[in-house]
Amino acid sequence: MVNPIICFNEWYQEELLQSNLQIPSAVCLSTIGIDNFPNARFVSLKEVLDNRFIITGPLNSRKGIEIKNNTKVALTFWWTSTERQVRIQGMATPISEDLADAYFKERSVASKVVSSMCSQGQEVTDLEFLEEKVLTKVSEDTEIKRPKNWRGFAISPVRIELMQFKTSRFHHRILYELVNEKWQSHYIQP
Repeated sequence: MVNPIICFNEWYQEELLQSNLQIPSAVCLSTIGIDNFPNARFVSLKEVLDNRFIITGPLNSRKGIEIKNNTKVALTFWWTSTERQVRIQGMATPISEDLADAYFKERSVASKVVSSMCSQGQEVTDLEFLEEKVLTKVSEDTEIKRPKNWRGFAISPVRIELMQFKTSRFHHRILYELVNEKWQSHYIQP
């Protein structure tokens, strides 16, 4: 049986080689809102580690709160260069503090400052003042420590659909489902 995560990694590497996109790692993360409405936003895939898809961000953001409330999430990739779509459904669990530290260390200074000074998704009364404070902190060129509320999630997939678009519109779709800890697959109609 083919492991869909191996297929994903092959497709991802092909897209990285062919893509002229600035952020080919962009993925749409969908969560179930605390008001039961679905929520979707683009985040950056950090890597696939131990067969889990890693994303990062503040735990006290809307996505963090929603994932804490309901760990069932979905990821959707659309890759223009290779004309492929990948849909993943899975369970999200927080990553370790050490792993969060490592990912935070890789971020740009501006990203670190924004993460440390802003409460993602919260209302701001004076946007210009906040931006000025952030830019001042960026210019200081000091070490920025990871805020305790900034971490990330490892998404363990239970379903992965790989779809190759065709000009004939007869798209090639394979659905993988984890059953008793083994991947089962079948073709599905376009």
